[in-house]
Amino acid sequence: MSNFQIDIDFSNIDLASLETEEDFQREAKNLLPKALVKLGESVGEKTWEELQQKLQATGGKLKSSPSEKRRFIQETGRTYQRNASNREKQELEEYIVDQLRQHK
Repeated sequence: MSNFQIDIDFSNIDLASLETEEDFQREAKNLLPKALVKLGESVGEKTWEELQQKLQATGGKLKSSPSEKRRFIQETGRTYQRNASNREKQELEEYIVDQLRQHK
């Protein structure tokens, strides 16, 4: 996960109300589903770029449109959210808690 930067939206969170460890954990659990999608989309974007580079390197023609790229990235995000392991979810939840603390 450390290879990807995830932009988590904290604008709707009252950071001042987060005082206890339980407060941070609860908020991280609430943010986890969207963060999983964002992480999956980051993976999807990187994968898309790598596939395009390999295709170019082998002399293939790029036949992808921006909408195909967007669909691929969105679907990768949803798939990642559905299939993330408990370990991945726990690591991301810990990352969210760290980010919440930094933004407080």
